[in-house]
Amino acid sequence: MSILYRSDAVRGRIWAEIFAAEAPELPFHIWPDTGDTAAVEYLIAWQPPVELLRSLSRLQVLFSIGAGVDQIGLEQVPDSVSIVRMVEPGLVSGMVEFATMAVLTLHRNVLDYHRYQRAGTWRQMEVIPAAKRRVGVMGLGVLGQAVLRALAPFGFALRGWSRTPKEVPGVTCYSGSGSLDAFLGGCDILICLLPLTDATRHILDSQLFRHLPQGASLVNVGRGGHLDQSALLDALDSGRLSAAVLDVCDPEPLPAGHPFWQHPSILLTPHIAGVTRPETAARIVLENIRRHRRGEPLRDVVDRSAGY
Repeated sequence: MSILYRSDAVRGRIWAEIFAAEAPELPFHIWPDTGDTAAVEYLIAWQPPVELLRSLSRLQVLFSIGAGVDQIGLEQVPDSVSIVRMVEPGLVSGMVEFATMAVLTLHRNVLDYHRYQRAGTWRQMEVIPAAKRRVGVMGLGVLGQAVLRALAPFGFALRGWSRTPKEVPGVTCYSGSGSLDAFLGGCDILICLLPLTDATRHILDSQLFRHLPQGASLVNVGRGGHLDQSALLDALDSGRLSAAVLDVCDPEPLPAGHPFWQHPSILLTPHIAGVTRPETAARIVLENIRRHRRGEPLRDVVDRSAGY
């Protein structure tokens, strides 16, 4: 039995140190050192090549290095292999920090004030109390619920939407496609934290934007594939939307000359909202491996039929 890590090598060394110190009985290899591929039962990776998956004849569990699994290609992973998404405290706290920053940036008109500063203009805008600002989160998994809990103390009116019914204290929850328009109609700031599936690709499109209140803002911290880029540009330029904070794009990085780079109503960051922290992630995966070896159910297993 052995474990193979195939992702960022610098972070991989931290993983290796933790496994060596806390589980020296478990052989841990960092790509391209695979050890005996016939012995690899656990693979930790971001986007494992098909050739690698085929070469691991005894693979039992594939651990995604990130919260999402859309980059893996679930159909390429044998049915006998369990796929586990990353849910770890460091990633969650990072997402909470970023989403809170983004909401406050939009709530207090920071992008507008930045434009005024560059133009040498001293201009005050109306300060709207948080209680009169409605914030909605699409996607009520671990990350979505954590973001809503963090926003609650500010006093925002909070709502959430998910594919299946969820209950979150202090949050008005909606579920299913039939309630999406009603949810959107009460979102002054919309945060996308959905998993990327065939059903959610380009869900942030012109039709969705038309159901948001005039002048609403968007925060996309899900995946770049959620967004119809042309629809966003049209919505911003027409005034349908007032601003957008985008941490994810498609492709990444954006090509030179892409209109997002210089658009005055877009704050663009390079996919850094929720970053897996090796010190905590390694221990989460190690505990899951121990559970598996004891014959206990794995935590955070992907539902292949749902795509996440």
